[in-house]
Amino acid sequence: MKTLPTQIIAFFLSIILLAGCSKDAPSQNPPATNNSFAKGADISWLPQMEASGYKFYSDNGKEEDCFQILKDHGINSIRLRTFVNPSDDPASGHCSKEETVAMAVRAQKFGMKVMIDFHYSDTWADPSKQVKPKAWEGHDFPTLLNDLYTYTFDVMSALKAAGVSPEWVQVGNEIPGGMVYPEGSSTNWPQLAQLINKGYEAIKTVSPQSKVILHVDQGNNNDRFRWWFDAAKANGAKYDIIGLSYYPYWLEGKPDYSLSIVDLAKNMNDMVSRYGKEVMVVEVGGEDTKVQNTYDMLIAVQKKVLEVPNNKGLGVFYWEPEGARSWSHYALSAWGDDGKPTKALDAFLWKDN
Repeated sequence: MKTLPTQIIAFFLSIILLAGCSKDAPSQNPPATNNSFAKGADISWLPQMEASGYKFYSDNGKEEDCFQILKDHGINSIRLRTFVNPSDDPASGHCSKEETVAMAVRAQKFGMKVMIDFHYSDTWADPSKQVKPKAWEGHDFPTLLNDLYTYTFDVMSALKAAGVSPEWVQVGNEIPGGMVYPEGSSTNWPQLAQLINKGYEAIKTVSPQSKVILHVDQGNNNDRFRWWFDAAKANGAKYDIIGLSYYPYWLEGKPDYSLSIVDLAKNMNDMVSRYGKEVMVVEVGGEDTKVQNTYDMLIAVQKKVLEVPNNKGLGVFYWEPEGARSWSHYALSAWGDDGKPTKALDAFLWKDN
């Protein structure tokens, strides 16, 4: 879920506190000093968690702002999803433009970089569903192109007005099958590419320095990525970064990460070589009941991204580490029932030597 002198002081005080904790001391893995490498977290559930009364605690049991806890564990970048006209449902709603802007401002105050993830839906968009916003239903394709451009431009402009310039922006979330169905399905790549390019153009018009990400799941699946990005290239889709999800838990049979981590590395290297783009793991997660395994997996993923040639591996983002199962019923957070982060989150304090 990403400095000023006072923040530096707070950072070193946090390390001193962590060193005295009874839990596995993250001081054994000092934080990376390479601020250009994104150690990120998608924490878009946070406003709902706070509104419901959920309390976050540091390793030593002190109630603290979730942003500060993440920062003390090496997180320097925050990813935020945004829905078009979301409901107030605690599970599938929220993430409005206003909520996203408020969270982005908050992240920036903690010295973190920001990634915006446009779902182009009123709720979750992923490989199993890409439902167009209700307000866009019944529109012909030229109107849909305008809808997508106008919405993207509006959100980006609101961020700019609030003083936030996102480092990265995703056009769509996990879109191997396309987005804004049915018109933007990958069965109609010419139309999908036009939608992608409208998003790209709106982003660059407001924030030329923001890097645009296209995001596909199953980051270890090279055939999937070659098929998709070959089509993106053939149809003139515009983007800057190839974003990957990597969840061993969601692969068939839930295999241990050690069985797919090499394939993840090979795929990232191939993407850089084949398309000349930068790569980033924009979603990763491991089981909250296998803390040591998730910790080991996160360090392995960071290593593989850092090993991508020519510094084209940009970072790693954990998806909803703060989303404790006791609140979310989600099995892949990095938070315990005691309101504290688990040792898994300490993996972001690992330093590449």
